[in-house]
Amino acid sequence: GRRPSRGDGDGWQRRLPRDRWVGQKGTLLSAATAPALAPTRRPAPSPCASHPVPGPAPRDPRPAIRASRSSPSAHPGRPQPHPAPRTRAPGGASWARLPARPPARPRREPSPEEAEEERPPRPAPRSRPEDARRGRSLRSRPWPSSRVSLAARPRPPPPAPGPRSRALAVLPADRAPAAPAAPAADQGSWCLCQLNGAADLEVSEADIISTVEFNHTGELLATGDKGGRVVIFQREPESKNAPHSQGEYDVYSTFQSHEPEFDYLKSLEIEEKINKIKWLPQQNAAHSLLSTNDKTIKLWKITERDKRPEGYNLKDEEGKLKDLSTVTSLQVPVLKPMDLMVEVSPRRIFANGHTYHINSISVNSDCETYMSADDLRINLWHLAITDRSFNIVDIKPANMEDLTEVITASEFHPHHCNLFVYSSSKGSLRLCDMRAAALCDKHSKLFEEPEDPSNRSFFSEIISSVSDVKFSHSGRYMLTRDYLTVKVWDLNMEARPIETYQVHDYLRSKLCSLYENDCIFDKFECAWNGSDSVIMTGAYNNFFRMFDRNTKRDVTLEASRESSKPRAVLKPRRVCVGGKRRRDDISVDSLDFTKKILHTAWHPAENIIAIAATNNLYIFQDKVNSDMH
Repeated sequence: GRRPSRGDGDGWQRRLPRDRWVGQKGTLLSAATAPALAPTRRPAPSPCASHPVPGPAPRDPRPAIRASRSSPSAHPGRPQPHPAPRTRAPGGASWARLPARPPARPRREPSPEEAEEERPPRPAPRSRPEDARRGRSLRSRPWPSSRVSLAARPRPPPPAPGPRSRALAVLPADRAPAAPAAPAADQGSWCLCQLNGAADLEVSEADIISTVEFNHTGELLATGDKGGRVVIFQREPESKNAPHSQGEYDVYSTFQSHEPEFDYLKSLEIEEKINKIKWLPQQNAAHSLLSTNDKTIKLWKITERDKRPEGYNLKDEEGKLKDLSTVTSLQVPVLKPMDLMVEVSPRRIFANGHTYHINSISVNSDCETYMSADDLRINLWHLAITDRSFNIVDIKPANMEDLTEVITASEFHPHHCNLFVYSSSKGSLRLCDMRAAALCDKHSKLFEEPEDPSNRSFFSEIISSVSDVKFSHSGRYMLTRDYLTVKVWDLNMEARPIETYQVHDYLRSKLCSLYENDCIFDKFECAWNGSDSVIMTGAYNNFFRMFDRNTKRDVTLEASRESSKPRAVLKPRRVCVGGKRRRDDISVDSLDFTKKILHTAWHPAENIIAIAATNNLYIFQDKVNSDMH
């Protein structure tokens, strides 16, 4: 049968952090790496993303968990980068040798009519593989500097009607260049509906939004922050007097979900930060949601009350008991209207089920169970039972020195209650079937893309870690996000993803500095739209990206107070790596890495998105394509 997870009994009394080994709040360090956390730091050369390690790099025995904030040389077990000489980009194929110009001979000057008839058409440019790979327009390529005689070679046939370049159509899908940006009408007219949050220059840590989630109908939107608070927004109904009010979300309820705690047995502080919020399908007039911090999961019930009973026989108006001797007659209590009051009450508290930090929760399609995942284990809970859970995945090795990966995210299948998937820090996905065995340590399918040895570098394992995984609404596909890309997987094909989209590939040359300022460990989320045709994810500088799976178009938009005016259509943004810059382009060197969009959510039925940027919540709506297509 299933083995319970409560009462770990393994003797391990220290936590496993999500991102790093730290020496202050319980560490997972061997004797070899313990001296690396000393206060003194030795200067070390910084690894550079442009210098890949030649050949396969040695594997760190603990690459899955992030090291401390010190430099790479402070860790004896961590592979160090070896600078390699820079190599120039391979040039394209040389131009074919053309016949030499024939000797000049005297000739009479032709008339304008004869010159027009004898003038040969300009030959079509030859397509080169390098041009297609780099997405270069074949007509914009410069011609050879040497002048040749046009009469010495045959006249080329006129170009056939059709697209500009046929070379782009024969490229493999993984090597095809990105489609050019479409006009704003094709990409939709996204405009700012509303902005919630203070415009303070100094943002309090407790006010930073840590999760965003729509309910199943999209009428409610919940946000959680690092201060343990949950804010619920409700969508206002359409009004004839105010037609623009449709789609606006007003504050519905605010409550304190978690408080900071301290584990005296492990000398461990438990933060109040809300890691995840999940709505339960609505069964009656009340709404229910699950919220979790690092250790405790709570089930909340949200109800409305707009009437109050009056006319009690044994109580007065203040609710105090009357003297029975004063009761001379009986009356029937009546309900009288009152101002709407939203009551939030905790229904269940699921505690002591995880030794390590909870990173995700997911509600099952049977509406009776849900699962919670930490760094090494996944537990299955019943919504009505709080004192026990069943451990369904356990990847903790007998010896912690053999630990090579951790669990980063997990989710139930939207239609099949027996299927779930979880991702790891190695970039792999494991699909498990609970019908096969009570303990799903042996997966049913493994989704993993083979790594190209030529592209391996010091940062390969860090940037390949999957930070989020989402099933499509149809249940056929899975969406994953790592540091640089977002990928779409087909449940029927395990070898490689069917679609790969570059989110911010221009940061490959900045991985060294991103490692130094810890930004390389940021965990970005991803989201589907209601029809599974468009995917969305966040980036730096308050940018967020959208990819259309049908047209292969993509757009970069910005969520900021300066560029987002109410009801004004957002202008697509473009990051310039080098060369000529357009007027509205932004250089990669001027990106603000402190402004990042980690948490996003898409309305389940309409083109309404919620973007969390630090302590601000942006809600955008596509006015052209308001409904899913």
